[in-house]
Amino acid sequence: MTENAERRLARRIAGEVVISDDPGATLRKWRTDFEVSQTALAEELGVSSSVVSDYESGRRESPGIGVVRRLVEGLLAIDAARGGAHIRQYARVVTAGFESDIVLDLREYTRAVPMAEFYEATGATELADGGAEHVNGHTVIDSIEAITRLSSEEFYRLYGESTDRALVFTEVTRGESPLVALRVLTPTPNAVVLHGIEPEDVWDHAPALAKRDGFSLAASTKDLDEMLADLRALP
Repeated sequence: MTENAERRLARRIAGEVVISDDPGATLRKWRTDFEVSQTALAEELGVSSSVVSDYESGRRESPGIGVVRRLVEGLLAIDAARGGAHIRQYARVVTAGFESDIVLDLREYTRAVPMAEFYEATGATELADGGAEHVNGHTVIDSIEAITRLSSEEFYRLYGESTDRALVFTEVTRGESPLVALRVLTPTPNAVVLHGIEPEDVWDHAPALAKRDGFSLAASTKDLDEMLADLRALP
């Protein structure tokens, strides 16, 4: 991960905290996303854990940009010392040019992951077999945020960079929108998972469209945080 990408990530996090209506809650969200305890962050900054707690709970006045910068740099320093897994994860999204609440996760694997292993991580039930035996990475997309906020060009860039990968769409009701959007893409992903929906509730035409366009289709109701954690554990 380049230093420039890490700086962009730091600015993104700091900006979200500063402009948030609830800076403390946003700071807490990022701290927990990075799996850093209040105690660990406080030790990194050389303050008591009550200082971090007070900022997050709103008991202290909203932190200024200087304080926010220190807090963010502390999170990144802790993660870097642990191997930088979360920095790489979020910096990929930033580098790709998408907001982290639209693209929830974006990863390339160190080896080709068998489809069965990917389905186990996502808790997915296959509805159509597209013929691919593996995936080389995944992109997890909040379908509602993507539909309401991305331009058609951004849609194409997001979906079109998915060769040999899997796309996971969250906040799905029936699956029409993702399946129709994928019809215009060449090449298509190896697999698509519709998250948050039971297999029997998936749009009737979805399996047939997936088979016609050559990708595997599956559905999952696995807890989102658990699914993301299991996906990030893939090699």
